[in-house]
Amino acid sequence: MALSPSQMSIRNSNHARFNTAPCEILAIPTNQRARHDLVAVGDEIEQEKDRLLNVFLDFGSSFCKQIRDLGYFADYIDPCSGLPMITQNCNKVYSEVDGMEVLLGYRAHNAGFCKILLHPLWGSA
Repeated sequence: MALSPSQMSIRNSNHARFNTAPCEILAIPTNQRARHDLVAVGDEIEQEKDRLLNVFLDFGSSFCKQIRDLGYFADYIDPCSGLPMITQNCNKVYSEVDGMEVLLGYRAHNAGFCKILLHPLWGSA
């Protein structure tokens, strides 16, 4: 996990994405290291993607609940759809790969219709 003050372009779009009044937003980009290179294909890779998704969804839900219980706004993005998980009636998609490129300076490459994030230490795993 890394704490990152939102870049201006992301900050401006987040007000519309989360239906909030203009305010300071702290983005917390999160990454998990996979057990396998996720560019590969097969049942084992799909199971690993599902495992990572479930870990993230559990983390995001728990983390946001704790922040909201303190009286602050918090939401997290569904990695599959790019939509907020808590904020209702929102159709503005957030690209987590684009966010990692802007906020953390990570590189990505295209693999067909999918952008693959390259973590500086883990690569695409």
